[in-house]
Amino acid sequence: MNIKVIKNKKEYGKALKRMEELWDAKPKSKDGEELDVLATLIEKYETEQYNIEFPDPIEAIKFRMEQLGIEQNDLAKIIGANRVSEILNKKRPLSINMIRVLREELSIPADSLLGNI
Repeated sequence: MNIKVIKNKKEYGKALKRMEELWDAKPKSKDGEELDVLATLIEKYETEQYNIEFPDPIEAIKFRMEQLGIEQNDLAKIIGANRVSEILNKKRPLSINMIRVLREELSIPADSLLGNI
């Protein structure tokens, strides 16, 4: 087992190929241990190179509204706010209660509604 930190796309590709070769390895075997280490290194590389940030909370709401066919007045009924346009135009912040309701009623993950706090 000759494993090292993944530093570039070429090494990443090799690691993925080796991981595929080891995929059916038995846990706690030599190959299973190598698979575990490779998975950790690949995850670290992917997190550093391809990290996906949480969406802007308001954009997440707009996206979900579009998916569900919900209009601003429908959203006002859901979150109980009469100033939805200010919220959607980022002039008024979401309250904790609004975040809870949006998570429950529209199935928007709380992490998406909190953004990168």
